[in-house]
Amino acid sequence: MIRTALLCGLAIFYLAAGIIHIAAPAPFLAIMPTWVPFPQAVVLWTGIAEVLGAIGLTQWFAPQIRRAAAVGLALYAACVFPANINHFIIDLAKPDGGLGLGYHVPRMFAQPLIIWASLWAGRVTDWPFRTERP
Repeated sequence: MIRTALLCGLAIFYLAAGIIHIAAPAPFLAIMPTWVPFPQAVVLWTGIAEVLGAIGLTQWFAPQIRRAAAVGLALYAACVFPANINHFIIDLAKPDGGLGLGYHVPRMFAQPLIIWASLWAGRVTDWPFRTERP
């Protein structure tokens, strides 16, 4: 039941994030590291990946599709981590300190948690709740 609720929550979160990436890319372009080529295309395709991943997490598909979507979203979350770090640096360098450490530090810790949540909710892993099998 908890996994299903988390799966639904992740699907809603990623669907909303994907739509925002596609409809309003400016904030995402602003935090894109300068070394990323074709930033507009990257933001568009990350939005598409989020939407497709969210759809893949739903109960409409076979467990193999849900697991593949979960792995894809976990990999996605790992790949966008440099943009989160870049946002941290850019934002704290603002004269007013931007959103501050109270926003950015929890966000840095949340990223690995989101990766794990995707894998656990998608039944890719049981860690750390695995039961011993004889």
